[in-house]
Amino acid sequence: MLLKLAVILIVLTVAMYAQDRSHARSMVITPDGIVATSHVQASVAGAQILAQGGSAVDAAIAANAVLGVTEPMMNGMGGDLFAIYWDAKAGKLYGLNASGWAPKDLTIERMKAKGATEMPSAGIDAVTVPGAVAGWNALHGRFGKLAWKEVFQPAIYYADHGSPVAELIHGFWEGAVDNISTDPESRRVYLPSGKAPEVGQIFRNSDLAKALRLVASDGAAAFYKGEVAGAILATSRETGGTMSAEDLAEFSPEWVDPISTTYRGWTVYELPPNGQGMAALEMLNIMETMPASADGPSSVAELHKKIEAMKLAYADLHRYDADPRFAKVPVQGLLSKKYAKERARLIDPNKANCEVGPGKPPFNETTYLSVVDRDGNIVSLIQSNYELFGSGITVRGLGFVLQNRGALFSLDPASPNVLAPRKRPFHTIIPAFMEKGDQHIGFGIMGGANQPLAHAQFVSNVVDYSMNIQAALENPRFTVSPKSGCNIVVESRVKPEVRDKLTSMGHIFRVDREYSTSMGRGQAVLHDSKTGVNYGASDPRADGSAEPEPPPQ
Repeated sequence: MLLKLAVILIVLTVAMYAQDRSHARSMVITPDGIVATSHVQASVAGAQILAQGGSAVDAAIAANAVLGVTEPMMNGMGGDLFAIYWDAKAGKLYGLNASGWAPKDLTIERMKAKGATEMPSAGIDAVTVPGAVAGWNALHGRFGKLAWKEVFQPAIYYADHGSPVAELIHGFWEGAVDNISTDPESRRVYLPSGKAPEVGQIFRNSDLAKALRLVASDGAAAFYKGEVAGAILATSRETGGTMSAEDLAEFSPEWVDPISTTYRGWTVYELPPNGQGMAALEMLNIMETMPASADGPSSVAELHKKIEAMKLAYADLHRYDADPRFAKVPVQGLLSKKYAKERARLIDPNKANCEVGPGKPPFNETTYLSVVDRDGNIVSLIQSNYELFGSGITVRGLGFVLQNRGALFSLDPASPNVLAPRKRPFHTIIPAFMEKGDQHIGFGIMGGANQPLAHAQFVSNVVDYSMNIQAALENPRFTVSPKSGCNIVVESRVKPEVRDKLTSMGHIFRVDREYSTSMGRGQAVLHDSKTGVNYGASDPRADGSAEPEPPPQ
């Protein structure tokens, strides 16, 4: 009897340990489509669009439009958009750059005449032409299945009827009150009762519903040439801006070829400048020159290697990245394996480097969501106002804020990113894609300067440590600090003894909570082209989810 009981206990113990894991959520697994976003209602809306026969692009646009209602500080029609699309049948990858340009009359001379020594972070002079709606239009025209107006119905519903404010969104909203308090229209629309909405409070935006209806019925022309354009121009004039009808009407997004590198047998894709995706690829190249630590992704050796690789890649990024139509960006040189070896030689395995400068490569050249449909087509899409509520200026009568991407221009004539008419600024938002054999992954992790290093950490988690996509998103991360130098922000889940050892090597840490939004908020989908099964993952650092396509009614 005792022996039998002991055997039962051993079996139970083994079974329990077999089910232990280091991550909290399970992946969503289905042969049908999946939509992963940072807000549950947006994920559900996209999944419903898939169930109605919509394509991955239709679902992505629908989800993105809902996010503009439910996460208005992060994204919306007044922001920019980048996307990578994987055509499963053709085995082809497409890139779209829908980032807007500076108004033709927004010049260095204008800014210097106003006494500016750097670009403002808010206000009308930080506003560039919003590219999101043009991006939706380009994607839908090429890969959409449902009627254009159908994909906006969920967003219109939530704008009209309201949606309860989620936990983390409330925190972002509350933290952005100062940014929108100076604009009367922003206060009226986004600060009901004079303050940010509380968690669970129903927030409605009938003005935004009107704008969405105009775009749904009249297409992108409503935004760039019609009634919405008129409201944008009136808002610009009222606030002393330079936006002209031609700036809006003549803008169009650009289809681009993704750039790529290989990392231990996987191919990883990003979009070319003016975005910062090349920094993620350069960081991976530098990391590849050294083996992955057998002690794990949060070990002393692994974190030191990644932190130092990040510094080298970011120094190059800030020196060379710009709109390639205006500046020569040495993309091929920065992404060469030979150049990565040169940069990697600067890493001291026992000491942090606090003064990292750019190299000399050879010259050859934020919200995120991911969707996979039942055919395996993948959309990796990122869209943003830049900072919370963008410029802080809301378009009169239409309920959406204008982005402040112009804040990322430089007023230094020697900078490749210097302000110029019809030029696109340096951009932080980057979608990504990676593949090996039958495995195809669309992923992204939003959060300003955090994004390239977060991408590299995600790739390493998948490739070096065989994590599934949910575990790879959840694993403890580090990110850049506004103080730069040897300052790094890290989550408290990195063990104290690891942090202490790294501190003795010269790293200076700010330790955030277990799942910090400072690390960005990611989503990922995976399609296995051999089995036809899809997998979805959503970052616990956000209010969202990965939602499977529901069964047909």
